[in-house]
Amino acid sequence: MRITELFTKTSKTAPADETAKNAQLLIRAGFVYKVMAGVYAYTPLGLRVLENIKQIVREEMNAVNGQELIMTSLQNPEVWKTTTRWSDEVVDVWFKSKLKDESEVGFGWSHEEPIMEMMQHFISSYRDLPTSVYQFQTKLRNELRAKSGIMRGREFVMKDMYSLHASQEDLNAYYNSVIEAYKRVYERLGLGDDTYVTFASGGAFTKFSHEFQTVCDAGEDVLYLHRGRNIAVNEEVLDEAVQELGIDKNELEKVKSAEVGNIFNFGTEKAEQMGVYFTDKDGNRQPIYLASYGIGVTRVMGVIVEKFADDKGIVWPESVAPAKVYLVRIGGEEAVRHADELYDELTKAGVTVLYDDRDERPGTKFADSELMGIPHRVTVSDRLIEAEKYEYTLRASGETTELTRSELLAKLG
Repeated sequence: MRITELFTKTSKTAPADETAKNAQLLIRAGFVYKVMAGVYAYTPLGLRVLENIKQIVREEMNAVNGQELIMTSLQNPEVWKTTTRWSDEVVDVWFKSKLKDESEVGFGWSHEEPIMEMMQHFISSYRDLPTSVYQFQTKLRNELRAKSGIMRGREFVMKDMYSLHASQEDLNAYYNSVIEAYKRVYERLGLGDDTYVTFASGGAFTKFSHEFQTVCDAGEDVLYLHRGRNIAVNEEVLDEAVQELGIDKNELEKVKSAEVGNIFNFGTEKAEQMGVYFTDKDGNRQPIYLASYGIGVTRVMGVIVEKFADDKGIVWPESVAPAKVYLVRIGGEEAVRHADELYDELTKAGVTVLYDDRDERPGTKFADSELMGIPHRVTVSDRLIEAEKYEYTLRASGETTELTRSELLAKLG
C-alpha cells in the first residue's frame, strides 16, 4: 500500500479529552478515529491490525474444533429473562431500545443465552455433543468507565466462543484445552511472557472465572502474582482465592494489569434455567453443560500499544503489524525507480509493505514510520544507490545497518 493512496494522515496531536496513551497514539498514527467516549472507528490501517489479531485467534480456535458463526446484535428479551440476566439489577451494562411496535429489544453484550436457545434446535442426543462455536462480533456495553481508550470501550470487537458438553468431565477437558489455546494466542501476539491465567470473580456470568491478565501499567486491574508457582489472583477475590489455592499472601507480588481474555464454566446452570436438555445413552433427559470463552480483540490491540510503545510512537509485533516493511524513498528519479522496483519485488514475494512515496522531507517520513510502528524500515536514497546498499532499521531497537540487496531480501524473506 502506498502512503499517497491512504486517506488518513498522521498528526502531532490527539483530541484534548483523550487521556489514554493507546488511543492518543492510534489516533495520531491514523489507525483509529474517535467518535465519542468509548467509541472508535477503525481505518484501513487499524483494520489490518484487527484482522491480523483475529486471524491468530481464529487459527487457535479452529485448532480446538471451534466452528465459526455470527449471531445477531439485536437481542430478544424473552430469551434473557429465563436466566434473570435481562434485569438491570443483574446485568447493568445493557443498551436497550424499543421497536416500532413498542416491543423491547436489547443490543448484544454477550451471547450465552442466544447460543443455548439456538442450539436446542440442533442438539437432541448425546451423539450431537460435544460442540463448540465462536464468533467475532461488535459488542455494546454501557460502561460507566470509558477512559482507557480502546482498552475499555462501549463498542468493541470480541471473540466469544461457547462449548456444549454431555458431562462435566468432558467440559473440564475441553476447558483446559482452551486455556492452552489461549496461551498460544497471547504468545503469538507477543504478550506471552507477561500474560497470566488469573483466578477472578465471575461477575454477571458465574461465581468464579479464569481471566487472562497482562501485566501493564495502564491496566485497570490489580493482580497478585506468585511467580514461582505461576499463580495470579485478581485483587477482587484475593482472600477467598488465597484460601482456596493454599498460598501465602505475603509471597505475592502486587502489579497493575489489563484483562485480555476470560473464560467461564457454567456447568448445567444455563441449561436448567432455560430448559435445554439432551437424551443420554440410557434414554434419560440431561441438562447440557456450558462454558464460554472471550477475547477482547480491540482491547488486545490497545494493550499491545501500551506495552510496547516508546517515546517515538507505536511498536507493533510483526505478527499483528499492518505491514512488515515501511519503505522510505528519498531523492530524485533514480530513487523513485529503485524504490518502485523494490516495492513490487517485495509485494510479489508476499511481504506486506507500506510505501512512503510522498514528496515530504526525510525527517517527516522517518518520524511517521516510527509513530506508525511498522517493524522494519528500508530506505532508498541517491547516496545509497551509488553504494548499491539499502538502509535497514529495526523499529523495536532503532538499530540501523546498511545492507546489499541480497542481504536485505534474505532478512525480510
